[in-house]
Amino acid sequence: MLCAGRSRGSRRIIMPKVAIVAALEREVKGLIRNWSRIEGEFEGRRVTFFERDEMVVVCGGIGTECARRAAEAVIALYHPERVESVGFAGALDETLRVGEIFRPTEVIDARDGSRFETGHLQSGEAQRDGRLVTFMEIAGAEQKAKLAQAYQARAVDMEAAAVFAATRAHGIAFGATKVISDEWDFEMPRMADFIDAAGRFKTARFVMYVALRPWLWKRVAMLARNSSKAAKALSAHLERFHCDLRESAQVGTGTAPPVLSASRVGGERRQ
Repeated sequence: MLCAGRSRGSRRIIMPKVAIVAALEREVKGLIRNWSRIEGEFEGRRVTFFERDEMVVVCGGIGTECARRAAEAVIALYHPERVESVGFAGALDETLRVGEIFRPTEVIDARDGSRFETGHLQSGEAQRDGRLVTFMEIAGAEQKAKLAQAYQARAVDMEAAAVFAATRAHGIAFGATKVISDEWDFEMPRMADFIDAAGRFKTARFVMYVALRPWLWKRVAMLARNSSKAAKALSAHLERFHCDLRESAQVGTGTAPPVLSASRVGGERRQ
């Protein structure tokens, strides 16, 4: 077993300040394209990490249990100062658009209704993003409307609350950075059947399913375009943060890691 964060052979020691927990590699592929890929093991499972400078990324799979395991793994093997839940989210607010970065100030766990605040925004930033609710299933338009009403939330994901639970157990700072991948009225195709027990999306099976159902083609094509736009926006946002983190590390040891900035689209704030 390769114990991530330790030297082995010619590998240098990596002890990152910030760990990012995503569901799927495609959500952050633009960020990790040229990063070091490290295979590790945690609780008898193989885990893949991506390392560069002061950051490490782990893609644990879709859903709360997968997110929890991934967060526990990166905490145990890397000992970061801060953990960020990063990835796609669905809009519950009609003003949110695909590709917009969403920084929740509060996360709600729909499993038990528990609520918690995320890390503080940077000085001078408006507290505008609002609540994110973590739900156990992929939410379609009808379910989104119910979640918006029940929790007064502006976006929904499937992982953030579970990542927070892991960080709270270890006394580690937590934050969440999401990108809108589907808007409030977009009706998601049936996708739950194509997610396996490890949280991986079975793309080939889904493509075969859609190929036999022409009435889904337009909607799935739109979903693919939206996902690609969201992934590019998120990776660009995270790359800016990575540069900020690297610069803060060069200032000297003991410098606190910067907090991911609030909502931006194309480098400009949405008001």
